[in-house]
Amino acid sequence: MDDSACDHYVVSQPYPLGPEFEICEWNGGSHARILWLLPITEAEKVFRRENGLEALEARFEEHEIDPADPKRASVA
Repeated sequence: MDDSACDHYVVSQPYPLGPEFEICEWNGGSHARILWLLPITEAEKVFRRENGLEALEARFEEHEIDPADPKRASVA
């Protein structure tokens, strides 16, 4: 969105949905791994590069972000 500060993305596990959501398996051993593309701000991108993905995800949890809100405030 043009008026969103979330102008970057991070690919990660869908951590709020739990690990059972990440791997989908079918009969015969076929499976798919589900990841999500989460919009992030420039500051969050820099924070992730400096501190790692787990630290950024911890910030998301601490601030209880709504990942579907394109106008949310940055946590970094």
